[in-house]
Amino acid sequence: MPTDTIVKVQEYKETLITKAETLITKRFPEKIVQLNELLATPMFNERNFIEVHQDLNIPVLAPVLVNKKCPEEDEAAEGNDNNDHPPTKRARKDVIVTGTPVLALPTGSVPCNKPLCEMITVVKPIIRKLVEDSNLLKMWISFMIPKIEDGNNFGVSIQEDTLAEIQTVESEAAAFFDQISRYFLSRAKVVSKVAKYPHIDDYRRAVVELDEKEYLSLWLVVCEVRNRYSSLHDIVIKNLEKLKKPRSSNTESLY
Repeated sequence: MPTDTIVKVQEYKETLITKAETLITKRFPEKIVQLNELLATPMFNERNFIEVHQDLNIPVLAPVLVNKKCPEEDEAAEGNDNNDHPPTKRARKDVIVTGTPVLALPTGSVPCNKPLCEMITVVKPIIRKLVEDSNLLKMWISFMIPKIEDGNNFGVSIQEDTLAEIQTVESEAAAFFDQISRYFLSRAKVVSKVAKYPHIDDYRRAVVELDEKEYLSLWLVVCEVRNRYSSLHDIVIKNLEKLKKPRSSNTESLY
């Protein structure tokens, strides 16, 4: 392997270790304070469910009267009037009323929920930052793990437990992104039902309930991100000495 490549890899490791230590000692406390201040803003603290309600811009069409008597029944009734025989019973035919074909909405497009979109714009960078920070810490712990040896593995077990906790946080943060995308997909499906069946109020109420649920979920996501930063900072600071020096005899191979 070229010497230049080895030097670059070593520089990358040293830079990553420096960034991770700064992240733990300085950036994490700042992030916790920042998220607490965000949760105290009117967007997350004072907004109630009514403020996230939004008109769908889908009007209710005028009712259409359906004649349940089929033409064959009219002809049979006229025929029975011309003779003395009792009317012949016909099999009952139920008229099925389908939904309204939606080619275009007369009042224009159905907008996304604006208050929730504003919250999502704020929340998504926070989630992305947690994923990035978790990934950085994960690599930092991995570089700290010494080579496998017999005995004196208590510090290594602490590193492995911390690494597992960081990986869990990273997975949860990535799942928050999926939650946001699933909200838009679910809302689009319910709104399409409203467009097809505008006279059914339950579909309209389902959209309202879905928006309220997403508002609560976004608030909860910010709380969970703050809690994850707090827990990671706490567990790393408490075990920082063992994380950096899991074996006192292997000090030379840590960095």
